[in-house]
Amino acid sequence: MSMFNQAPNQGIPGGSKSVEIVFGQIPQTLADFTALPQAAMQTPFDTAAMFVAAMCVYPANKEAALAMVNYLKGPQPMSGYDMQFLADRMRGKDYLPFSFLNGALPSNNYAPSLPYKIIVSETPYTYQEQGYAKLVIQSSGADSPRPIQLRLAKDNRWYLWEQFLLSDIRPPESSNPWV
Repeated sequence: MSMFNQAPNQGIPGGSKSVEIVFGQIPQTLADFTALPQAAMQTPFDTAAMFVAAMCVYPANKEAALAMVNYLKGPQPMSGYDMQFLADRMRGKDYLPFSFLNGALPSNNYAPSLPYKIIVSETPYTYQEQGYAKLVIQSSGADSPRPIQLRLAKDNRWYLWEQFLLSDIRPPESSNPWV
């Protein structure tokens, strides 16, 4: 079973707060995923980090990853379009979700260091719309942080609403035939 810890971190420029979420391993099954303390989705930071963890499972077990993302979507499950969107974004880019983990760089083929760490940050616009939180997570393969939006439901849980994490990033250096 994975163990997540949270520790406050320095915010990004212009942001108010960052939360570092640390875990010992990537949960491989929905049962392990939902057993994590962050699966209670009490903060938008928890839900955002859980999405990254779910997508790290995608290359090895697409069905388990989709079940995890559906869990994070809560009352609004993924549509066929949503599933196809994830498949299109991940096609040939197994390294993409790992780029959000500490130590994963293009130069080391996005191999993260242990323990796994994800830093999720607020911006000045995070809580601009009531009931929503738009946070950002930095990919080591991108120049600017990527946004992820969460929505607060009646049950006081933060669910995945929209994500823009899976845009293209710099490919791993091992895939460059020139260097």
